[in-house]
Amino acid sequence: MNITQEKIDDLNAVVKVTIAPEDYSQRVEKALKEQAKKANLPGFRKGMVPVGHIKKMYGKSILVEEINNMLSENLTKYLADNKVEILGQPLPVMDDTLEFKWDNTDNFEFKYELGLAPKVDVEVTSKDKFKQYNVKADQETLTSRIKNIRKSYGKMTNPDVSAEGDVLYADLVQLSPDGSVFEGGITSTGSIRLDLVTDKKILKSLVGLKKDDVLNLDIQKTFDNNETIIAKLLNIEEADAKELKSTFQVTVKNVNRLEESDLNQEFFDKIFGAGLVSDEAGFRAKITEEIESMFKQDADRKLQNDIYTQLVSQTKMQLPDAFLRKWLKATNEKLTDEELAQGFDDFAKNLKWTLIENKIITDNEIKIEYKDVFETAKQRLDAQFRMYSPQPMPEDQLAQYAATFLQEKENANRIFDEVKALKVFEHIQSVATLVQEDIDYKKFVALN
Repeated sequence: MNITQEKIDDLNAVVKVTIAPEDYSQRVEKALKEQAKKANLPGFRKGMVPVGHIKKMYGKSILVEEINNMLSENLTKYLADNKVEILGQPLPVMDDTLEFKWDNTDNFEFKYELGLAPKVDVEVTSKDKFKQYNVKADQETLTSRIKNIRKSYGKMTNPDVSAEGDVLYADLVQLSPDGSVFEGGITSTGSIRLDLVTDKKILKSLVGLKKDDVLNLDIQKTFDNNETIIAKLLNIEEADAKELKSTFQVTVKNVNRLEESDLNQEFFDKIFGAGLVSDEAGFRAKITEEIESMFKQDADRKLQNDIYTQLVSQTKMQLPDAFLRKWLKATNEKLTDEELAQGFDDFAKNLKWTLIENKIITDNEIKIEYKDVFETAKQRLDAQFRMYSPQPMPEDQLAQYAATFLQEKENANRIFDEVKALKVFEHIQSVATLVQEDIDYKKFVALN
């Protein structure tokens, strides 16, 4: 077997692989014998089928398979041994002038296009500056969060008259265009949440209602054509809710209001544990800490995005764009030319960032160990479990879940890539200059 490479330019090359009968004949013979041992054909005892018979029946397909295996193994080895860094995978060059007999006498010749990885020069120093925002909880956000928590632990009451934020428990009956009850139409009993009503005029009409009050309601306008909310209210399929145009007669059966919990010791203990908070000031301080902790995650994401944008922009490199477009089309059969044109720039930026990441990892000897991947997997799973239960999962059980989770190759690769990115960002932040800036949440949101 002979493999040669012809460089077209700094970013493109063609590899030619030639395979002679002496390269593949022993492999093919071995594969034929193994097939003969496993074959179960009529007229022959299992394992006693003559090799010649197997060759006659399956010889060509076995030869094709062995040639493909040899190509894959040896091309991969050639690229590794010769330190040829490629982007994507080698693309076979179609040559209609070549015809093979596939009779074990052919001298095969195959060509592959290669997209070569460019040289990457990247160095982060203290001259690289990035803003690190410390996002502060504004009064409106803090008040809203406290109100939601107090309602979560509050009690249900039934006031005589509805107000904004209440829930109307009501009968709903579909009406005909002339305003009469639509015979055989939709009827339902459900809860109309006033906090989900988007139309201000309709919301005003739903405030001040009492038990047994009746009014007509344009359901689509009430909930801004949100088929999920409408389907749940009317107990119908979302597809039907999307097409629904009718007005409904609403008869109020009850007004429900979730009153906020009192700020007392019982409430504080339920939220934070016995004795950890004893007054309203301590309660507000804890909630502020919780909110700003969530804001820090948003600020970290912005910092990472700013680093990504700046380094991709300032690191000059060329990519084999024509090859990459061809490779993307070859490996994604359903990808249209329009989709490729729209998405290629983002693909190229992400590929550049991957090359920058790899260069930083290599130059700074950054290690990614299994324990880092395992701990990150545990953190991600713990966060998911806490969405359903505030109580932390026992450490041994969480570790068992993480081990099982990482057995799936896709999960392991995703967490590995996350750890890789985090380590690169940590390194960049350790050498670059981070300019600290306190900022209110609303102003921070406006930056994104």
